[in-house]
Amino acid sequence: METLNSVFSAINSVVWGPLMLILLLGVGLYLQLGLKLMPIRKLGMGFKLMFQGRVSAKDDEKEGEISPFNALMTALSATIGTGNIAGVATAIALGGPGAVFWMWITALVGMATKFAEAVLAVRYREVDDLGNHVGGPMFYIRNGLGKKWAWLGGAFAFFGAVAAFGIGNTVQSNSVADALDASFGMPHWLTGVVIMVLAGAVILGGIKRIAKVAGKLVPIMGIAYVIAGLAVLIVNASQIGSAFSMIFYYAFNPHAAVGGFAGAAVMAAIRFGVARGIFSNEAGLGSAPIAHAAAQTKNPVRQGLIAMLGTFIDTIIVCSITALVILTSTVWETGEEGASLTAMSFEAALPGVGNHIVSIALAVFAFTTILGWSFYGEKCFEYLFGVRSITLYRVLFVLAIPVGALAQLGLIWLMADTFNAMMAIPNLIALALLSPMVFKLTKDFFDGKDVLPGEELK
Repeated sequence: METLNSVFSAINSVVWGPLMLILLLGVGLYLQLGLKLMPIRKLGMGFKLMFQGRVSAKDDEKEGEISPFNALMTALSATIGTGNIAGVATAIALGGPGAVFWMWITALVGMATKFAEAVLAVRYREVDDLGNHVGGPMFYIRNGLGKKWAWLGGAFAFFGAVAAFGIGNTVQSNSVADALDASFGMPHWLTGVVIMVLAGAVILGGIKRIAKVAGKLVPIMGIAYVIAGLAVLIVNASQIGSAFSMIFYYAFNPHAAVGGFAGAAVMAAIRFGVARGIFSNEAGLGSAPIAHAAAQTKNPVRQGLIAMLGTFIDTIIVCSITALVILTSTVWETGEEGASLTAMSFEAALPGVGNHIVSIALAVFAFTTILGWSFYGEKCFEYLFGVRSITLYRVLFVLAIPVGALAQLGLIWLMADTFNAMMAIPNLIALALLSPMVFKLTKDFFDGKDVLPGEELK
């Protein structure tokens, strides 16, 4: 076990090291510049399309299983999770206030990455033996780059199927169990069983049921969390200006040790800001396009404009609320980190209820993450073993939930985090090589030309 831990620690330090972060930011920046900052310029158009996409498509646009809005909510269900609560706190605890600035930068370039992922997912999607639309990096690698690259798509599918059990399952149920035990004294085993039953009822119903639940739960919980955060910021209003000053100043200047905070160099701010930003919004990892490939649309670019909102909502809105709540309190200087730092910051402003707000938010966010990742893992597994493997994967995924709630997850977290990062490598290669297609489809769309749906590839 120790040897396995050492091996994965070594691999993890490489795959989440400076080279990977530069690659993630570099590809995102390249796409953003190649698109002439379109994802930022057309943000309003994206929100307009999102609201228009709340209902199922008309008969002539029926290619797909779920509405464009629910495709985004399914993707958001997987990204709005522990990263928004624990990840932001860890970034600040290890990288200082300046880490928040680099999270924002990650989001701005990540919008272009997420846009490109969704465009390619819809453009190169297929219809499986059950009549469902399937897509994502494994398909746009094989169909876009050609059969000789199929092994790279297989590598992505393998990493995704394994990572789903960790980052999207056991780690989430364990986080919920810890939070509910700390706040309400709920036993870990009971939390695991409850989540298994609830999640199983949704997951076994497939993408349509997952999307239906995500379409209702994600907006409600996301808005409720933002409102709670704004309530804290009203209480701490006098500190908001100081919080923004710290974010911008310490993004480019080292932070000295203060209280229990050990201090942080500028490189630490960049590293933890980028790493936690990517962990939260998943731009470049290749997970979200798997959900967007199921959207009822014939137009890849239109779905891309909706998809890029996921990064904006996750990081610019939700993560920023968490960051400002933490920085407007003085708790972050005590040396605390993770979800407990966020909970203590809410509790400091809203005594008696702040801690419970974070526990409930963490529970719901983690639950929706389990739903979203179950679909990602399932589609990766289906790519490797065919449609007959779907039921097996769903059952194994559901049964793993209570195991995660009860287990000590040190090695599992390390392995999941490692495979999560390794998903990015095939995906980023594909995004770079297929970027001319993204640029062409986008130009055609804004020039008023027809953009081919993926089905016409056949």
